[in-house]
Amino acid sequence: MFASPHMVRSATQRRQSAGLYQQVGVESQLANASPHALVAMLFEGFMEALAQARGAIRSGDAAAKGMAIGRAVRILEEGLRAGLDVRAGGSLARDLGDLYAYVTHRLTLANLRNDEAAVAECQRLMQPLRDAWLAIGATASSSAPNPTQTR
Repeated sequence: MFASPHMVRSATQRRQSAGLYQQVGVESQLANASPHALVAMLFEGFMEALAQARGAIRSGDAAAKGMAIGRAVRILEEGLRAGLDVRAGGSLARDLGDLYAYVTHRLTLANLRNDEAAVAECQRLMQPLRDAWLAIGATASSSAPNPTQTR
């Protein structure tokens, strides 16, 4: 059985609607997020982009690979690295900046060479930072006073 043009158009419209719904959800999360939550979202988006890049490399989809790696690099450069305060963060901020620069370089090479192992390396390097950041958030939110509680 073949899909009629009407059915295809409906499926396309459903995908577009789902995409818009997801975009609105992300935008409302951003509007209400704490600075810590914003960085957590950057880490999540970065890891998601790397997973997409690996899948695209496996399937031979060069366009999707380039888009996913480009998204990961933008998150690193425009989000995580741009948010570093070297003056306040000292050597830790400098070390993170160096790590982000290295990961950006490796991702650029991975894109040029279709190198899934390099993308996996970047995931392994960034995973402990992501996990630590999420753990800090869980600790901070569990120890923070609840403003709705009465004393």
